[in-house]
Amino acid sequence: MKSALKPKPRQTRTPVPASMDRALAPLTPDACWDAVDRRDQGCDGRFVFAVATTGIYCRPSCPSRRAKRENVTFFDTPAAAESAGFRACKRCRPSEASANDARARCISRACRLIEQAETPPSLGELAAAVGLSPHHFHRTFKATLGVTPKAYTSAVRDSRVRDNLRTMRTVTEALHEAGFGSSARFYANASEVLGMTPKSFKAGGKDAGIRYSFGTCSLGHILVAASQTGVAAVLLGDDKPTLASEIAHLFPSAVLIANDKTFDRLVARVVRLVDEPATAPDLPLDVRGTAFQRRVWEALQKVPPGTTATYAAIAEAIGRPAAARAVARACASNRLAVVIPCHRVVRSNGELSGYRWGVGRKRALVEREKAATAAKRRRT
Repeated sequence: MKSALKPKPRQTRTPVPASMDRALAPLTPDACWDAVDRRDQGCDGRFVFAVATTGIYCRPSCPSRRAKRENVTFFDTPAAAESAGFRACKRCRPSEASANDARARCISRACRLIEQAETPPSLGELAAAVGLSPHHFHRTFKATLGVTPKAYTSAVRDSRVRDNLRTMRTVTEALHEAGFGSSARFYANASEVLGMTPKSFKAGGKDAGIRYSFGTCSLGHILVAASQTGVAAVLLGDDKPTLASEIAHLFPSAVLIANDKTFDRLVARVVRLVDEPATAPDLPLDVRGTAFQRRVWEALQKVPPGTTATYAAIAEAIGRPAAARAVARACASNRLAVVIPCHRVVRSNGELSGYRWGVGRKRALVEREKAATAAKRRRT
C-alpha cells in the first residue's frame, strides 16, 4: 500500500462531514417502528424487533407479515432478544451476519482510510485496502452512501480546509495541509464550498457583504438577504428585530447592509412566492451547505407545488434510503424558506413535522399550494 493511506501522525482524526455519515445515534421506539414499517435494510444490524404473539424476533427488513405495533418490542442486539425469551426468525435469520452488515463494515473502513490519509488515496488503493476490485468497490460505495468515493474524498478535504483556514497562518498552508496539491483547483470551486473566497473565509467573512431588507407577506414578516452571488437567506418571523438578530447570527462576521432600497424588487419577488405559490422561483441563489445538504435541497426543489414527499422518499431520491433522519436535519438547516421548499416534506404517515419557521406556517404553505394547484387544474 502506498504512503497515501498512511495517517498523519501529528493530526487528530478528521471527522466525517456529518451530512455524509450514516445516522448512528440511538434510535427511539418510534423511529424503530418507522424503520420496521418501511422494511428498511439500512437499519439491519442496528436493532431487532420481537413480536410477543409469535415469540420471534426479526431484522427491520424482514419480509414477513407485519405485526401489530402494540405487540412489538425492540432490542439492541439479537442476544438481548434471546435473553428475553424470543427465538430467531428462520426467514430473515437476524442472529447471523448479513451481507448488508459486511458491506457497511467494508465501506466504513474505506471512509476511515480517506479521513486519515495525508493525500487523497486513489480508487485502486481504496479498493485494494478493503479487498475488492475497483469497479465493485465504486459501485458498493455509492450504493451504501449515495455518493462516489471521489465525492466523499472531496467533502473530507473541504471540511479540512474550513478547519485549517480558521487556525493556520496562510491560505496556501491551509490548502496544502488539507491535501490540495494545486490551489487553483480549490479556488475554482471556493464559492460553492465556502460561500466566499478563501481569504474572506479566513478573515471570518469580513469582506463578504450581505444586503438584506424586510417585507410583509401573508405569513408575517419576511427578511430577504443576498450576497453578490445571489439570495443567501429567506427568513420568516413575527417581528423585524428577531429576524435581524437571526441574520446576524447566520452571518456573524459579514458586512451587513440593512434596508437597501435597491433591494425592494428582489424582496417583492420572494413575497410573491409566498402569496402565489404556483410561481416558479426563478432567482439567483447563494446556496451554502455540505455536499449532502445541497443534494437534499436540490431534491426538494423537484417536488412540485401542491404535492408533498416524505423524508424517506427524499432520502431514496438522493440514493441514501437509510438517511431519512439526516434529510430531516438538512431540511432544518435550510436558510431559504419557500425558495427551497422544505415545507413540502412530511412524515411517513403524512403528518406535518417540525418547521424552522413554525408548523403553522408550514401548514398554511402546504394548504395554499394544494388549493392553487387545484384551481389551476380546473382552469385548464
